[in-house]
Amino acid sequence: MSSRKYKQYPAEFRESSAKLALESDQPMSQTARELGVPPKSLYSWVKAYSDSNENLRLAKEPASEEIKRLKKELSKVTLERDILKKAAAYFAREAL
Repeated sequence: MSSRKYKQYPAEFRESSAKLALESDQPMSQTARELGVPPKSLYSWVKAYSDSNENLRLAKEPASEEIKRLKKELSKVTLERDILKKAAAYFAREAL
């Protein structure tokens, strides 16, 4: 039996390699060669990096939904305020 030794790469290296592969104009296999890592590893790092960015984006989405809801509520309250201002001015004129 032969026991293969797999090289462990630090998380920072994997992440920066994935960013480089995504931002670079060259093929991923060439980027992997230049970094001295197996192309299959780089492909898996890019997939993991893309998935984590997707999860981060999805986590931020509820905040954007909250912002939309608050903007809608603000426009409604502003409209109500304007109507009340006009009504108060109308009744103030009537009282004179």
